[in-house]
Amino acid sequence: MASNVLAMVLALAEAGSWQALEGVRLIQYIVFINWVVLSFSAILDRYQAVFTRLNQITALFVGFFILQIIVVLTTCVANMLQHWGSQFNFQQMNGHRLFAGVGMHLSYGVLLGAFCLRYMYVRDQWLNQQYSELNARIQAMQARIHPHFLFNSLNSVVSLISIDPDKAENMLISLSKLFRASFQQLKLVSLQDEIELCQQYLFIEKIRLGDRLHVEWKIPYTVQELKQVQIPALSLQPLLENSIFHGVEKIGGEGQIGILVEILQNQVSIVITNPYSLDTINIREGHGIAIDNVKQRLRAYYGNTLKFQTYSARGLYTTVVSYQYQRQNNKSGLTD
Repeated sequence: MASNVLAMVLALAEAGSWQALEGVRLIQYIVFINWVVLSFSAILDRYQAVFTRLNQITALFVGFFILQIIVVLTTCVANMLQHWGSQFNFQQMNGHRLFAGVGMHLSYGVLLGAFCLRYMYVRDQWLNQQYSELNARIQAMQARIHPHFLFNSLNSVVSLISIDPDKAENMLISLSKLFRASFQQLKLVSLQDEIELCQQYLFIEKIRLGDRLHVEWKIPYTVQELKQVQIPALSLQPLLENSIFHGVEKIGGEGQIGILVEILQNQVSIVITNPYSLDTINIREGHGIAIDNVKQRLRAYYGNTLKFQTYSARGLYTTVVSYQYQRQNNKSGLTD
């Protein structure tokens, strides 16, 4: 839209008035400017990894230089096509005709460069702000989860040291793995790694809750297939912790947690179920912080492809997470 507005302004400035404005000239400006902007955007997208390795100032200068090259090349190609359209040959094509209008178009390129680079700078600042806010939310969520889980786990370890030292040792090992993962920087991990981390967490909770906790996994896929699916680290563990807290601890007695994983082409669905009672469902509504944070993390990575839904019926509370992912090729490190 901004490119079309710029084309209108330039065409109107050249014509001098609305009455003298030529539609063909306006279309030429629109095609020229949009071609330059779209070509520039395509190059930025194609070499995004290269630009991210540069500091901000260097990236801006390199982008500005690339934009001017696109302007020059586009002008030369347009002059060649215009000459061919009138002569049907290149016999009288010379340097003067080839570079005709390059100086004027480069001045347009400066305007386009100022516009594009300003847009890049604002977008970069916005993305950094979004990332910082997301990171702060996740850190706040982890700060809320850790004390509750840590104190319960340490109490279980203390009680096991004299009774079953081996089980206490395994519990500490699982606890260290879980906390090591929780303190790592935000990143995508394979679904297999996330499942293994959840199994470490459930192992700790199983020791603490004993026969009160039953877990049923339904994952009809190989380890290799699960490694091809990505998910943000520590996305499932908070959901499982929420299910155990509200579906086992709060209701008393035994409770079964169910985890189902379904993968269809590039769509993955994860379903977590746990029991609930009418007395605890209202409590759950006041403790939806973990679910809300996980939802925001997933949406930050997968956008509108994410479907995050919860249901409660017939004494069963169900959480459904579904999103589209890029399949990983572990041998080459490439994505489809």
